[in-house]
Parts: sequence; structure tokens; C-alpha cells
Amino acid sequence: MVDDPVATESGSDPHAGYERRETIELVELMNAADATVPEAIAAAASEIADTIDAVVERLRSGGRLVYVGAGSSGRIAALDASECEGTFSTPPGLVLALVAGGEAAPAMVQAAAEDDRRAGEEDIAAIAVSPADSVVGVSASGSTPYVVGALDAAARAGALTACIVSVRGSELAAVVDHQIAVVVGPEFLAGSTRLKAGTAQKLVLNAISTISMIRLGKTYGNLMVDVAAANEKLRARVRRIVSEATGAPPDDVDAALAAAGGDTRVAIVSLLADIDAESARARLDESGRSIGQALESR
Repeated sequence: MVDDPVATESGSDPHAGYERRETIELVELMNAADATVPEAIAAAASEIADTIDAVVERLRSGGRLVYVGAGSSGRIAALDASECEGTFSTPPGLVLALVAGGEAAPAMVQAAAEDDRRAGEEDIAAIAVSPADSVVGVSASGSTPYVVGALDAAARAGALTACIVSVRGSELAAVVDHQIAVVVGPEFLAGSTRLKAGTAQKLVLNAISTISMIRLGKTYGNLMVDVAAANEKLRARVRRIVSEATGAPPDDVDAALAAAGGDTRVAIVSLLADIDAESARARLDESGRSIGQALESR
């Protein structure tokens, strides 16, 4: 059965009297509504996992992860993409977002651009999407023309395609290889998909990018071991990460990082395996940059 394509607008009640309620009551009502989002995501866990495994396969082969969205969905996608370079030291352009109207455009320009299906197709062509890439469309309704056009073009180009939507049986679902349907239901403000739907999108995108990077060896335990140390705060974080991973004293941590040229993973393997930085780097290269596998190799 196809879900209501405007489910986020259902349950409208112009007599809800929000404007007459106490602020604390409104906060509690919104929080109660938001609390239903994790359950909706849990129901889609297998869809999320299947999508991640497919994305990782292409990333390992040199492909890119491309998000596509319009309005608040596009801005949420752009936020997740932008965080990958600093958090996981991904090369520029490995994880990127296409936003209707352009990421830097004013909000109302972006809003108008979401109706332009042809622009979605053209933006996919402009970045030369290929069978090596994964393209994930983000749209609460699953029918945003810009996103549908982009995903249709990506599918024709042979890319892996997926969507994050708030309804089942959407137009996007008919186009993509993988559907992630997080059915959050009516919004606190009817149709305001920056609320529950937006929260769900952010959480799912968190999972896709973070778990993909775990699979690519950019973590060790729950530590971020490929942080781009672009400022003193991040350099201090790198020292703490090496210390937590190895239990080594501060002087040894600093010496290992210096010998490793600041490479967190090389420093960790060097300290834990008691080998020099050059040998640690060689082990990591042979193991696909995975600390766990590098430590197991001899």
C-alpha cells in the first residue's frame, strides 16, 4: 500500500491553540513528537544497513558518495557532506552534496529551484556521475522534482542510487536501487519537514557517512583516527586519541606523532606494535589503512 504522499501535512488542526499554550507545554509537546523519530529509524535499520554496504563497496573502488536534496533536505545533506573532510580526512569531493539552486543561494532561491527537474539532471551530468559512484536523494515527500530528476539521471549513468524519504511507494522509490523509508508521520507544524522528517534525515545521513568511514578503516574502536588536525584544538584531540588508543605517556605520543608526520594511524600502530613509523606505515598500506588489520599482520 502506498503511504500518503503528504503524510507530514496530515492531522492538521487549526484549533490546536498553540498560540494560547504555555511555552513549557509547547516544548514538551515538540519533544514528545521528536521522541518518535528513533523508533521510525529503527524500523528502517535493515534498509539503512543494506544501503551503507552498497555505498562502501563503491567507495572502496574509488567512487564518490553524492547527496542530492532541495530546501532544508539539501542543506542537511550539505552539512553532513561538509563534515566528512574534517572529521575523516576524506579527499575534497569524495563526499559531496548537490543542492537545488546551489548550496550558497538564498533560501527562497533554493525553494524555487526544487521544482526544476531538468536542473537535477544537469547537476548530475556536471559532476560526471559514473557507475563507480553512489548517489543518495533526500526528500521527505519522495517526489521533489529536482531530486527525482537527479536520481533518474544518476540511475541512467549506472551509479548506485538510494533515497531517504518519509513515505513508502514514492516516486523516488521507483527510481532507486535502495529505499530508506523513515515514516515519521504528521509534523508538530503540519507539513514543516525541517522538524521530524529533517531530524530523521540528519540521523540517517549520520549513520551513512559515519559507518561508511568505519568500514573504510578511519576509526579505531570508537576513536576518530583520521581527523584533519587543522588547528590547535584538533591537534590536541589527535594527541588525546593516540594516548587513549595506546595508553602511552605524553612524551611517547608526541615522539610517535612527530615520526609519523602527524599521521594518527601510523603513530598508533607504531606504538602498539612497537615498530618504527616506516614499518607501521607499510603495514597500514598493506591492510587498506585499517589499524585493526595492521596490528594483526606480522
